[in-house]
Amino acid sequence: MLHGYSMHSVAFKSMKRKSFKFAGMTIHEANMSLIFQLYDLYDDREAANIADLVMENVTGWKRIVRVTNKKVKMSGGMINQLEKYTQELLTHKPVQYVLGEAWFMGMRFYVNEHVLIPRPETEELVDRVIKEIKRDNATALRILDIGTGSGCISIAIKKYVSEAEVYSVDVSEKAIQVARKNSELNNVDVKFILSDILDESMWNDLPPIDIIVSNPPYIPSNEKNLMEDNVTKFEPHIALFVPDSDPLTFYKAIARFAEKELLPGGKVYLETHANYSEKVKDVFSDLGDTRIKNDMQNKPRFVITERRIYQP
Repeated sequence: MLHGYSMHSVAFKSMKRKSFKFAGMTIHEANMSLIFQLYDLYDDREAANIADLVMENVTGWKRIVRVTNKKVKMSGGMINQLEKYTQELLTHKPVQYVLGEAWFMGMRFYVNEHVLIPRPETEELVDRVIKEIKRDNATALRILDIGTGSGCISIAIKKYVSEAEVYSVDVSEKAIQVARKNSELNNVDVKFILSDILDESMWNDLPPIDIIVSNPPYIPSNEKNLMEDNVTKFEPHIALFVPDSDPLTFYKAIARFAEKELLPGGKVYLETHANYSEKVKDVFSDLGDTRIKNDMQNKPRFVITERRIYQP
């Protein structure tokens, strides 16, 4: 239910699609009009969630305040902003890019089309890293985030484990710029380095590391046609896709780097393609004790390795 309206209402579903204008509408009417337009692109729940994010941004009011003030007329500034956002949304542009923000681990991040939109699965991985660090009572660590993108992984870890020295690398200069902006936005100090983990000559720029965390590109190119337009048309392909001939290319490079720079007893935390988690585990098994963990959808999405203290 959304404010007393069934999202499966026959009346709603049978409404003729048209380009809505928001002039003269109340906050409630504008919210419902936006949802109607999003029905052709998203399912009911997602359309409602997107509309909620947009209306909060436009009005500056949380949902409960908007419900209380649902009969308040939209101002001219609100109308102009909402019409601009709606036009962008109807091209399949993700709402996070439209609004220029995404939330991760309770923090707001600036995002644009040079970085991936943070995913709930990555939040699960980071939450696990933070909890295990605190469980082990070993917070004075050197931590490396490989493929930082928006910086959500490294910034969240630094925010919750302030004693750690956190490094973050990415091959994209524009992504590094976004990540630096987010470190300032969230008031944390992360050392960002423009570097390609596939180029072993650049590894000397990094110190010995206690923990490696990475959500590298892992989607084979042949899966592009299985993905939604809001991903393939807008999110950076360099951060998503890998060659069909070698989908584990980044994991192999990270394993080689770990052999060289990960300290004994150090850990590697990886997000993976659910179909390749066993193969990723095999890549890291020589490094130490390696296990697969499922995400909240019960998919095998995380591979965690603890390096042996004594190497054979």
